[in-house]
Amino acid sequence: MKTLSAILCLVLSQVASGETAPPLKSRFRDVVSHERLANALSQTSKNDPMKALAPTTGADPSTVNQPVNLLEQSDIICFGDLATLVPKRAILSAPASIRDRLSLKPGVRFVGWSDFYATNRGWINTVEVSRVQAEGREPISEETQESIGKSTYLTIATFMGGPISVLPPKAPEEADKESVKP
Repeated sequence: MKTLSAILCLVLSQVASGETAPPLKSRFRDVVSHERLANALSQTSKNDPMKALAPTTGADPSTVNQPVNLLEQSDIICFGDLATLVPKRAILSAPASIRDRLSLKPGVRFVGWSDFYATNRGWINTVEVSRVQAEGREPISEETQESIGKSTYLTIATFMGGPISVLPPKAPEEADKESVKP
């Protein structure tokens, strides 16, 4: 309370004596005029690269590659009143004691992977894989495969924390052919 009254007295004495803080220097910027904006728009319209783009020929790619059903591309993990979807081939190991949790139960609520994993990390194990391993160009290490085989947990492959499909390892000849594609 004493400091507040001391500050108040100091401010009042400066006001009474005519002392003021130095004025702030304001910076002025030129405002863009309508003419300059209109000129810039016309210049960008003249140099529009989309006008020089040739139209495509052939089948419409949006009709050729139609997405398939999300449930057909996913595996369901369900426990308690929660369920989540993971991509096919993301489940690396499912012991027999846990296989009943890989089917949809009535009345469950779907949540994202991170929420489901946070709630059920007591029986789910994740293995972080690289993109090269997920593409099947490099196998998962022997030690990791052994620990997956011995685990009594449901083992999910993840990439940067999210579940990812892991393709089976390709033969060395197939990997070499893909790396030399133009």
